[in-house]
Amino acid sequence: MSELEAKATQLLKEFKGNAYAFGNGVLDSAPGEFSAQVGKKALFVAPVRKWFDPYREEILASLADSGVDVIGTAGSAAPNAPFVDVYRIHSHIMHRKPDFIVAAGGGSAIDAVKGAAVLASLGEIEPEIDSFFGVGEVSRVCSRTNKHILPVVAIMMAASSGAHLTKYSNITDLLAGQKKLIVDEAIVPPRAVFDYRVTASQPDALTLDGGLDGIAHCLEVFFGASEEAFDKTREIAQTGIDLIIDGLTRVKREPSDITARTLLGLGTDMGAYAIMVGGTSGAHLSSFSLVDVLSHGRACALMNPYYTVFFAPAIEEQLRVVGNIYRKHGYLGAPIDKLTGRDLGVAVAEGMLNLSTFLGFPVTLNQVPGISRKHIERCLNAAKNPQLDMKLRNMPVPLHAGLVDDYMAPILEAAWDGDFSRIKSL
Repeated sequence: MSELEAKATQLLKEFKGNAYAFGNGVLDSAPGEFSAQVGKKALFVAPVRKWFDPYREEILASLADSGVDVIGTAGSAAPNAPFVDVYRIHSHIMHRKPDFIVAAGGGSAIDAVKGAAVLASLGEIEPEIDSFFGVGEVSRVCSRTNKHILPVVAIMMAASSGAHLTKYSNITDLLAGQKKLIVDEAIVPPRAVFDYRVTASQPDALTLDGGLDGIAHCLEVFFGASEEAFDKTREIAQTGIDLIIDGLTRVKREPSDITARTLLGLGTDMGAYAIMVGGTSGAHLSSFSLVDVLSHGRACALMNPYYTVFFAPAIEEQLRVVGNIYRKHGYLGAPIDKLTGRDLGVAVAEGMLNLSTFLGFPVTLNQVPGISRKHIERCLNAAKNPQLDMKLRNMPVPLHAGLVDDYMAPILEAAWDGDFSRIKSL
């Protein structure tokens, strides 16, 4: 184990204690052991795909060995956790009446189960999921009614969003092409499992997308870190970004590299820790309106360089840390020590774009198939939605709805064709 892997392991144990089993080979026993601590009767929500069949048997055997009764099964959600899948899983919960849910899959699968658990627990109070979007809405209803959310044992199968460890549930309105967000401590899974070796069964594109999402979590939280949390956020983000860039570089060259899978698993878990310490901001907000044309990780990776230039005068210390990681891995050429302000931001942004280019991902919006200028309008309108206001306030250069057209619009225009000069400083 490298020094960096050891550091990440230490941080994860600090973060989740004995409630999280992670590493290679934990899938054979941890699901059952953890589930037995939560309840006796489980609904099992998992992918209905051939690649998952060996893992399904392993998980079910672990549950049986621990005396957990699986009283029903349901297929997991499609990418981006569409509303329809949340309500479908909710129906299974209401009919089967389990003590808890075992959710296996990627971030979208676990997010959908979190949302369904909220509806199953609080639906008689607020029967539609829309009522719970925003920050702390679930806890407010729980507090008012003395109710609790049905527990979820989360078994992660993809190095990406960190949904198994966090208070976030991203759910998508496919008709509107808009992703929405529940942010609430009440939906954190009480137990989680991630066997990093299983990620080798995922498509290469999903692996790369997930790594970029993990970088975005570390990056955006670090950029907006408060003074009180700065040192801890730096430690988490620096460790996570370094691990993920190394892992992405290795796995792009050799997809079967198990060491790379471990690096990506640990790194994206650092991303999950980061978003429990602070919040994501601009790139994540914009990505929610690009859901019909870009995967989440690619959307964040595409937008973050342009937000980096906008934030640059306010985050010079963070940029030197991040820039030197990109330089360490060969994505940024000249030293950045003497650069300041906007020049520093542009240099680090170019390192980010170089990584995306190496991975074969688009670096401007106009390179994205199916995109139109209407997507920029959608991004701007979403930024004015009070349910997503936390993303504006999390920025290191905070905005509010009244400043969106003046300052966010030029960022999106710059991202359209790659012209950093369009970005205005505040």
